[in-house]
Formats: sequence, structure tokens, C-alpha cells
Amino acid sequence: MKTRVNIADVEPASELFKRFDTAAMSIGALSPEAHEALAEAMNSIGGNSNSGEGGEDPARYGTNKVSRIKQVASGRFGVTPAYLVNADVIQIKVAQGAKPGEGGQLPGDKVTPYIAKLRYSVPGVTLISPPPHHDIYSIEDLAQLIFDLKQVNPKAMISVKLVSEPGVGTIATGVAKAYADLITIAGYDGGTGASPLSSVKYAGCPWELGLVETQQALVAQWSAS
Repeated sequence: MKTRVNIADVEPASELFKRFDTAAMSIGALSPEAHEALAEAMNSIGGNSNSGEGGEDPARYGTNKVSRIKQVASGRFGVTPAYLVNADVIQIKVAQGAKPGEGGQLPGDKVTPYIAKLRYSVPGVTLISPPPHHDIYSIEDLAQLIFDLKQVNPKAMISVKLVSEPGVGTIATGVAKAYADLITIAGYDGGTGASPLSSVKYAGCPWELGLVETQQALVAQWSAS
């Protein structure tokens, strides 16, 4: 006969919910209403919503509609000191699993006056996120950005988003040495905004493969040291 587990010995749902995150989806890729709904839902259960790379309306700061994870991507859209200090986690997006190495763009017809205001841009102008961060060409560059972000918001954890690909374990080891608090591995599923259909369907790797390689590399590195 199987031994029953006492419910008091099981981690409660309220603690499990703290580990729930939404995917990074920007205002622009999503409507403002959908973006706010995700944030409000996650905040109500104790989870975390991710702002994506399009900034966030300052009117949401300090309310139940704030995104606890703020993303810093290659375009730096909407990134201000106020944006960063209103975060529990600041995520540096190196790449996106649905379109690895391609960067991104928000078509001009999606750049409404409201979206342009949040991104400090001009309505109707296509917004390009370059494939690389032009201030990150080495692990040392990444370490500098992590340091700078922690100076703005010392209480926030710094996450670095990588994509599942062969060799991601080696990259993740460097990210850990750059003093990132979290490493996120993105897989090929997903893709919002203007992700090319060919990339969404035919590029990238499953996140499970990247996670396994990353875990093995980190364990091997710290076992050796």
C-alpha cells in the first residue's frame, strides 16, 4: 500500500505561483489591453509578467498592472531609469528563440502615437531591433551592462535570455561568470510581433535541449572550480 503524503508537507500553491512567468511580449506586439490583463493576472496570483522590449506605460508603475519583469533588448525601446527601478527582475534579451540571430522589427502601421510615446519614437515609423546589442560583443561587455543595471536598481535580479542552440552551455557559463542572477533559455515555439513565418516554423531548437546543455555545462564548470 502506498504511503500517503501529508498535505502539510507539500509546498502550497501560493509558493509555486511565485515561479510562474509569462513570456516576454511587448506592447505593440500585443494590444495594451492584453498586455495589462496578463500583468494584472500574474500579479493577482503572485507570479511575474514580462514587459517585452517595448517599454511600459508609467501610469502602471506602482499598480497591480505593472510588469515585474522589465526587458532590455537591443533597441533599448522604452528603457529609462524609472522603467528599470519599477522592476523586480531586469531581463537582458540577447536573442529570441523563435527567430534566433535575426533581431526584430515592429512595422510602422503598428507604431501608433501611444506606442511611439512609450518607445520614444515617431508614429508610423518602423522600429528595428538590431540582431546584436551594439554594446555587447564579449562576456566582459555583458558584465559591464549587468553592473550598470544593478547600479540603477540594486534590488532587482538580472536575467539574461539566451536561445536554445548548440553551444549554449558555453555561453551560459560566461553569463554566470558575468554575475547574472538568472539565465533564461528560449525555445523555437512562440514568436509575436513581426517574427518571419519561415523563422517561426523552421528555425531554432526546443528549449529542453538548450536547458539540458546549460545545466550540464554549469554543473561541470562549478564542479571543476
